[in-house]
Order: sequence, then structure tokens, then C-alpha cells
Amino acid sequence: MKKILIAVDDTKGSKAAVATCTKTCQCIRPETVILLYVEKFEGRSLIDEMLGDAELSTLKEVLEGTEYKEKLDAKAKAILEYYKKAMEEEGVTGIKTVVKMGHPAEEILKTAKEEEVDMIIIGSRGKRVSNLFMGSVSREVANNAEVPVLIVK
Repeated sequence: MKKILIAVDDTKGSKAAVATCTKTCQCIRPETVILLYVEKFEGRSLIDEMLGDAELSTLKEVLEGTEYKEKLDAKAKAILEYYKKAMEEEGVTGIKTVVKMGHPAEEILKTAKEEEVDMIIIGSRGKRVSNLFMGSVSREVANNAEVPVLIVK
């Protein structure tokens, strides 16, 4: 495997996914590990999940240059640097960080295609009420990916 994509955020599932990848990378030695963080609009409502591409595009434009967007970017940078440093300390090299904004599953799948990855590793967040309506990100990625997906608990 030449490229592995790891979708990360600030959950326990991401920590487990990175730990698993770090162990796996020692065996398969990929050329590139892509750490992907998808910025998501904060809030517990389902509204952000229901935004279409046009609305999301408009919202991205409106947010550009605002304090809110700067905070999202700072959070993304901090999370990616945390995981990158942890992996480098374990000897993993060739780490690339990527930040996207949008629906997490869609952005993970889109990035996997763009980067031509051989495998996706993603953490499982567990059970949440919203999963009854929308399905979890990890499930959506696993069901729609064109490459193998490892879901880590």
C-alpha cells in the first residue's frame, strides 16, 4: 500500500484509528499517510446535515475571512499537528495533512479519490441518536468507498 488516508477529529475513535495506523504502518510502510480533518459547522441540530451542495458552497463563501472560520481553521490545525506529531514520534514518515470543509463522509470519500489512496482508516464514534436518522460517518464511508475501509473502535 502506497497511500493511506486517516480521517481524524477530536474524538476517542480518532485516537484509536491513529494508534492502529501507527502500528500498521510499521509493517506495510506506506509512502504517504494523509491525515484528513473535515471542518464541520458546530451545533447539535440536524440542520447542518441537511445542507445541500449549493447552500454549503454559499455558506463557505460567507464564512471566509470571519472570526468563526479562523477558529475552525485553528482547531483543525491543532488536531492535525497533534496526530502528526504522535505518528512521527512512532517513526511514521511521509505524513501529509489536509483540511476540508463540508459533510464529513462526502469529503472523506472525495479526498480518497483525489489522492488515489489504497485504504481509508476511520474511527467509530459509537452510538448517537442522530445516527438513527442519518447514519454514522464511518458507516457511510464504508458503504460507499471504492477502497478498503478499516473502522477502528
